[in-house]
Amino acid sequence: MCACIHVCVCIHVCVWRFIQYNITYLTAYCRTHFCVGSNIWCENEAFQLHPRDTPTPTPPPPPLLLYSSVDFGRKWQLIHEHVTPNRFYWSVAGLDKEPDLIHMEAHTPDGNVQYVTCRAQTCTEANRNYPFPGYIDISSLVVQDDYIFIQVPTSGRATYYVSYKRDSFIQIKLPKYSLPKDLHIVSSDEKQVFAAVQEWNQNDTYNLYLSDTRGIFFTLAMENVKTTRGIGGNQMLDLYEVAGIKGMLIANKRQDNQVKTYITYNKGRDWRLLQAPATDLDGNDIHCILPFCSLHLQLHGSENPYVSGAISSKSSVPGIIVATGEQNLQTHTDCTHRSSSKRSFTEKTFFIFEEEHNIWFLDKGGALVAVKQPSVSTRHLWVSFDEGRQWTQHSFSSVPLFVDGVLVEAGAQNQIMTFFGHFSHRSEWQLIKIDYKSIFSRKCTEEDYQTWHLHNQGEPCVMGQKQIFMKRRPGNYCMLGKDYSRILSAESCICRAHDFECDYGYERRSDGNCRASFWFNPSTVSRSCSQGQNYFNSTGYRKVVLNNCTKGVKDMYSARKQQCPNRPPKGLVLTSKDGKLTASMGSNVTFLVRLDEGDSMRTNIQLEFGDGTAVSYSNLSWTEEGIKHIYKSAGLFRVTALAENTLGYDTTTLFLHVTCPVEHVQLLAPFVIIRNKEVNISAVVLPSQSRTVTYFWWLGNNTEPVITLDGSISHTFTSEGVHTITVQVSAGSSILQDTRSLVVKEFFKSLLLSFSPNLDEFNPDIPEWRQDVGRVIKKALLRVSDFPEEHLLVAVFPGVPTAAELFLVPNKNQSDDRKKCEEDVIVTALNQNLVEFELKPGVRVIVYNTQLTLAPLVDSSPRHSSSAMLMLLSVVFLGLAVFLIYKFKRKIPWINIYAEVNQEKEQEMIGSVGQSDSTPKITLSEFTTSKELMEKELDARVKSKCGDGRRWCSPSC
Repeated sequence: MCACIHVCVCIHVCVWRFIQYNITYLTAYCRTHFCVGSNIWCENEAFQLHPRDTPTPTPPPPPLLLYSSVDFGRKWQLIHEHVTPNRFYWSVAGLDKEPDLIHMEAHTPDGNVQYVTCRAQTCTEANRNYPFPGYIDISSLVVQDDYIFIQVPTSGRATYYVSYKRDSFIQIKLPKYSLPKDLHIVSSDEKQVFAAVQEWNQNDTYNLYLSDTRGIFFTLAMENVKTTRGIGGNQMLDLYEVAGIKGMLIANKRQDNQVKTYITYNKGRDWRLLQAPATDLDGNDIHCILPFCSLHLQLHGSENPYVSGAISSKSSVPGIIVATGEQNLQTHTDCTHRSSSKRSFTEKTFFIFEEEHNIWFLDKGGALVAVKQPSVSTRHLWVSFDEGRQWTQHSFSSVPLFVDGVLVEAGAQNQIMTFFGHFSHRSEWQLIKIDYKSIFSRKCTEEDYQTWHLHNQGEPCVMGQKQIFMKRRPGNYCMLGKDYSRILSAESCICRAHDFECDYGYERRSDGNCRASFWFNPSTVSRSCSQGQNYFNSTGYRKVVLNNCTKGVKDMYSARKQQCPNRPPKGLVLTSKDGKLTASMGSNVTFLVRLDEGDSMRTNIQLEFGDGTAVSYSNLSWTEEGIKHIYKSAGLFRVTALAENTLGYDTTTLFLHVTCPVEHVQLLAPFVIIRNKEVNISAVVLPSQSRTVTYFWWLGNNTEPVITLDGSISHTFTSEGVHTITVQVSAGSSILQDTRSLVVKEFFKSLLLSFSPNLDEFNPDIPEWRQDVGRVIKKALLRVSDFPEEHLLVAVFPGVPTAAELFLVPNKNQSDDRKKCEEDVIVTALNQNLVEFELKPGVRVIVYNTQLTLAPLVDSSPRHSSSAMLMLLSVVFLGLAVFLIYKFKRKIPWINIYAEVNQEKEQEMIGSVGQSDSTPKITLSEFTTSKELMEKELDARVKSKCGDGRRWCSPSC
């Protein structure tokens, strides 16, 4: 580290670059500066959660560009293009090897978030490290003191991980059924982690948890700590860490529909209510008896660093806390209290002002300065040299000033206070400097000091130590020297029960003893415990972190060393590394195997991947980094793990869905269907790789989908009209949709169409093209017939060669002769090549009638002739048709007819159209019985009765 003798000015850089009406923002954030060699580094704005500030959940911020500079901002080096705002941190001295290492939360191209580290000036993809192998939640990375925290979503529930002193990440262990909705790190600067957890059944309160040294195992310190919503909408946790005395905290707890203030001297192991002052400012007795009445304090510090806030303490002034509060259950007047004593910290609490004041510590606590809140103008300040018992008034301005803040200069040789404020709401800012050296008559000598013992209600051992401090005698107007040391001595105490808290998995009962929670099995031994080795078996207690007690009951409460027993495997757990049950085909899938009980070094592990491959390991330690496997096909795979040793075995199963992206879905259904007839609808998914696919079907006017795992469904439409069918196909993270409209009629007839070959050259085989061609064919048919437009439907089939189906839906009230005449006109026009359209200039397409297999006949109207007569006529016409085909070898115009039939003799229409089918397969048909089958006779009949067969049909038809 070099001596920094020059000034580093760190600026907020914002470069705008205009490219085709798009604006790109390049932003660099800077906070503090330090010297490395001859270069200046601007430290990024790192996120540090305020001890009492728990942010309200907000939408995730967009990622930003992150830059660094080593030459005072002349040149900027891009570190990463997609970094979450406020989630990047400089290296921590003593923990990170490189002084320019950056911890950051970076976004991947697919929208996920990763924890990334790299050096500032060489942060290329090849030089980046990923300390946590999987994805993390956005805005969850916290690098603080010895710890790194991240949050990972697992099975719909947040899971938290911690890395202690840059070791590998380990899952944080909260009590099994805490089920946190929200977790915030309160502090981590005393070799353990304070965490505020909002559990599943809490709304405006949090539970306070404390961890072991590694930050892994958390135990409950206090329930239902109150929160207050701040000015900016943040949730403020009512918890205050007293400066200068380790292990001392004050918290406001919601209890019995009231809020009460509690204090602890041993980091939350024991809490008790605060005693209210004995008298008021006038000397009148205050009858406030615990636990029925207690002192309630406001625990919110000030966001403005130049005012003291509702509560204040200082590490250089141990034993003095200035706070604003009220008596709980009695008088509720806002008063400022000061707590101090010559002998014990909390033996005396008394009033110093009835109105709220800002109070600052001068000369390492040798003097207190008080000024009214900024809402009241004043030209006076009050000074106390006896820890707030007596106050003297001094004038600092000739004109009343609204004091917005006071800057107290640091250093023993610099006794300057700077007041800043305004005379009125319209006036300019005013600065007033005060040299308060003159209020001290001399420097303190040895006779001006006295010893002060830290106590807890008469108990001299606090956090396992007897601490003796040096303090100036109250009332002595002398200035503390530069070599003043506040701690005179610290002596370890004999360990007693209150030096130990309940261990993880244990709860303190009414008798004061720690017993196992209902969900915790005390006999569980770590899987890393192998036969012949030793482990520490918990007694249900653990010593409070940073407690310095020795001997006494330490051996009784400390974990006992025992030999690892030989045990059969039990509690085998198999998961994927990212906690998901889906994976993409061709990607690496990492499986994690965990064993709750059993000798991991002498337990064989076998893993079958479900695709015909398996692996085996001689012990569990070989699987610590995970077991990787690549699936080469999509589908649902049964993954089985087996743990076995000489004493027994355990097995578990995981079902993994391996998917490949769905690229295309096509809905296949008849264009026109019969009412009250069941119809088959199917969806074709491409690529056709075997996979787990979920189908969501919306049929007709249904508001809720029908969900299937099969690509086909049957449905019956009960009403006529146009019905919409939609299918959504879900495979992995991709969802595709296709929609079709079906026409439901009481009866109809259909005719299969084919086209001249030149149409196939321009067929892209997409739905939009087929719809447009269908409309063109319909227009061409209407030009050669008088068939009503609303009763004429055309559907073009997928695939090549191009084929289509013509649907004739005549009016129910029309006579049979009229229907027959209109149909004959269309058939004649098709057979005479009169139906044609222009696809593009110079490309004319002719529409033909296609000869098919026997066509279905559906007729729901009553029969007018007997079945015997119909059969006879059918045989006659069939014989005539065979003879004519043999004799004249001429093409017969076939027509597929869907007509009305008797419900008792209703015949089924079975149709299926695939992507590769040029024409559908249709079965169950009859011949028509009332027309000549020879084209010559049909033409003569149509011309004699219906004019030229194109434009009109006379009533005589």
